[in-house]
Amino acid sequence: MNSRLAKDLDALRIDRSGPRPGGTGRWIALAVLAVVVSGGALLAWRWFGSSASVTVAVAPVRAQAGGTGGGAVLNATGYVTARRRATVSAEITGRVVEVHIEEGLAVKAGQVVARLDDATFRAALGLSAARLEATKRSVEETQARLRLAELTLDRARRLVASGVAQQDELDRARTEVEALGARTLLEEEQVAVAEREVDLRRTELSKTVIRAPFSGVVISKDAQPGEMVSPAAAGGGFTRTGLCTIVDMSSLEIEVEVNESYIARVRAGQRVEAQLDAYTGWRIPGHVITTIPAADRQKATVLVRAGFDALDPRILPDMGIKVSFLEERPVGETAPAVRLFVARAAVRRDGDRDVVLVLAGDRVERRAVTLGATSADEIEILAGLSAAERVVIEGPARLTDGARVRVR
Repeated sequence: MNSRLAKDLDALRIDRSGPRPGGTGRWIALAVLAVVVSGGALLAWRWFGSSASVTVAVAPVRAQAGGTGGGAVLNATGYVTARRRATVSAEITGRVVEVHIEEGLAVKAGQVVARLDDATFRAALGLSAARLEATKRSVEETQARLRLAELTLDRARRLVASGVAQQDELDRARTEVEALGARTLLEEEQVAVAEREVDLRRTELSKTVIRAPFSGVVISKDAQPGEMVSPAAAGGGFTRTGLCTIVDMSSLEIEVEVNESYIARVRAGQRVEAQLDAYTGWRIPGHVITTIPAADRQKATVLVRAGFDALDPRILPDMGIKVSFLEERPVGETAPAVRLFVARAAVRRDGDRDVVLVLAGDRVERRAVTLGATSADEIEILAGLSAAERVVIEGPARLTDGARVRVR
């Protein structure tokens, strides 16, 4: 038994008496092991590294129905303004006794909106009228004396001719006639002056009644009965300078400030489409009225006036509004059925091309696009996208085509 076990152990013993293998084989084995480890690491990096998702923010491509004109060549923001807008005030200083208007009330041209205390002006008018009557009576008296003097002069002529009276009586009679004639002319002029004074007092009295200068709508009521009003600020700030503000709603139009770098895209009569901030889905057709021939050197902008093709009660003064200046298309050419817009942040520059990253499942696809009109927050896409797609608007700059992403 023991001899058999010894044989088995001898069989398992390594024979080290033979020649030892050289070092070259060992280095070859190490090299093969290094290649295997490196390949495994590369495959692991490609698999796990490429599968690591990056968090991004996306936004849908916004589709908008095409207009009747061409595409927008310029977008700008502005306000609705009224060409006829007036703060109604009194021409004289006085105390308000009646106010006949309220905010939102429609008024006609010449309609009474307020009245001032007219007691002093009525008294002044009465005094002037009395002076006029007194002057007229004085004229009548002088004219009667003139007629008597003319009779005396005629009698003196006959007496002197007959030798009964002396020449000096004739001279006195003639002088009296001339003096009374001159006095009559003076008093007639005084009558004319008194009549002018009466007209003046009557005009001052009429100014106590404040009327609407044109038809429109009252948008503010600034004075109440009992307050003092004046055409100029007075009384340490306790005197009103206006009673109300009236706007002619038929004179509403749009004023926008266009950067002077793009003003060449605007011309008189050009078609525009406007959207009120209060009614974002309502597209209002209009046209350019004129470009104000002066630039603002501080803001480098030029003021453009645009008109509405048709007014609507929803359009109110001082509303914010966005305006798209449309490109005129040749006759027979129709506008695109749908216009596409993306956020400005979605467009990236890749060499000499404009690209966007389109979300496709859990990966992104880099796609070249053709840009159209731009605004403060959006860019029109003429080619390269469809309305049903979403694009990356926030994410790392190193995102590549096919990168795995996670939508935030």
